[in-house]
Amino acid sequence: MRSQESHKAAATVEVDVFNGDADGICALHQFRMVNPKTSKLVSGVKRDVNLLARVEAGTGDRVTVFDISLHSNRRDLDRLLSNGVHVQYFDHHDAGELPASNLFEGRIDTAPDVCTSIIVDRLLGGRHRGWAVAAAFGDNLPQSAMALAQQARLEPAEQDALKHLGECLNYNGYGDEVDDLHFDPVALYRAVSIYENPLEFVSSAPEMRVLSDGYATDLDWLRHQRPATEAHSCRIYVLDDTAQARRSSGILANRVATEQPALAHAVLTPNSRGAYTVSVRAPVTDPRHAHEICKRFGGGGRHAAAGINDLPDRLIGEFVHAMTTSFGGLPSRQDRS
Repeated sequence: MRSQESHKAAATVEVDVFNGDADGICALHQFRMVNPKTSKLVSGVKRDVNLLARVEAGTGDRVTVFDISLHSNRRDLDRLLSNGVHVQYFDHHDAGELPASNLFEGRIDTAPDVCTSIIVDRLLGGRHRGWAVAAAFGDNLPQSAMALAQQARLEPAEQDALKHLGECLNYNGYGDEVDDLHFDPVALYRAVSIYENPLEFVSSAPEMRVLSDGYATDLDWLRHQRPATEAHSCRIYVLDDTAQARRSSGILANRVATEQPALAHAVLTPNSRGAYTVSVRAPVTDPRHAHEICKRFGGGGRHAAAGINDLPDRLIGEFVHAMTTSFGGLPSRQDRS
């Protein structure tokens, strides 16, 4: 009997599923530094949120999920639970009704000033807080990031370095497919996982140099982009059909949201499916409604930041109308509707 139990334990499958952005990578890294396991890694571009569809697991196996919408993955989550899989879920997106299963352990917090790495940081008592600081900066939560940095007693130069790290990790996650990125998120996580201290990754990792150089180049290109629609309450950008545009869309969305905190913003980028990938940011001063707008067009996300994977060209006018009316303004200049 003991031999059979040992064999069963040895055969247990561990799967880590994580969003390919800064928050997903940093959340997983924090968690696994404290709870080390050899696991199969499942990730993709930031927009590839239906990641549980790739997971095959059975009775006694364990799946740990970081920073992907439970609502978007509910069907496959139910499949895994019905197969006897234990699922631990960390996320800050709108989840809907949680499963009523003793195999499910959910740590969900949808507050607008929380990201998944902050949820993990709380669980771990701040043991690797520098990574949570980087993730919060990357997820465009500067106030939360600075609050964590103060708790960790980080110097201003260290805060700046972690801000740059978070922005670079997040920048790498944007794209229509992995080929648009500098690094496959799984490979980037493996590179990150070598470093306990995020500041050492910033100063020593060759991957960081690649990301930093690419970020600077694409940021310079973005400075020449102008909104296609300007309203009293929002601005909407439409980018070109290029890998650079797809890779840079997240930077643009976060940058313009920070520059004009009283306005909502949207960035539309053509994708390979003949539609547009959309990033929406609610006003920083009133971080609400982003996920509600995106849900109308088949997307999702959280109150402050959300997205749409495939917005048809024929619905752009309706989307613009939703943006301008939901955030309380009328168009003052519109080049495209």
